[in-house]
Amino acid sequence: MDWEHARYLMVEQQIRPWDVLDGKVLERLMLVKREDFVPADKKELAFVDVALPLGNGNFMLEPKLEARLVQDVELKPTDKVLVIGAGTGYVVALAAGLAREVIGVEIDVALKHVAEANLLRAGVKNARVEEGNGLSAANVACPFDAIIVTGSLAEVPAVLREQLAEGGRLIAVVGELPIMSAVLLKRSGNSYAQNKLFEFNLPRLRSAADKDAFVF
Repeated sequence: MDWEHARYLMVEQQIRPWDVLDGKVLERLMLVKREDFVPADKKELAFVDVALPLGNGNFMLEPKLEARLVQDVELKPTDKVLVIGAGTGYVVALAAGLAREVIGVEIDVALKHVAEANLLRAGVKNARVEEGNGLSAANVACPFDAIIVTGSLAEVPAVLREQLAEGGRLIAVVGELPIMSAVLLKRSGNSYAQNKLFEFNLPRLRSAADKDAFVF
């Protein structure tokens, strides 16, 4: 397979039409080799517009959604970023090229090791992955300028809002089926403004409190 051509088509046919137009984000999508972040037996599907199963109930998000989350959280070169649900490390790698420091949290220890190996192979030096439940308590490295949540939540919990620095942003998919929405939450002092960005149904974050929901 011509991986570079396939990557170009992914960006032009899937990601740009989904309103991902930030030049720095598009450049990062071309630089990070997504095929190296998918399981070896699914490498041929690296650029397909589907969520890829990773085993143990885990999934890798659609490329267009990963790109949109990274773009819409408005990363800056000085930002410290938290990615809850690091998965195989792809979103962490994308963010690492746009921010000062990225910390991923992954509840699945096997996936944590996969993400670490992938980031090392990709030469990402300003990111790390920690094992843990991203919703159970404040991360010791907080506050964060940006937080990206890769699974859905019923609502944004206080434990996440309070980890934002002044002016910090959090992006997550929230709500209940049949309609969920991606929202961008911004902190100003002790106030939080939340804006709806787009509709998208996403499985529950594995560590989310709603145990009856479909999780990953």
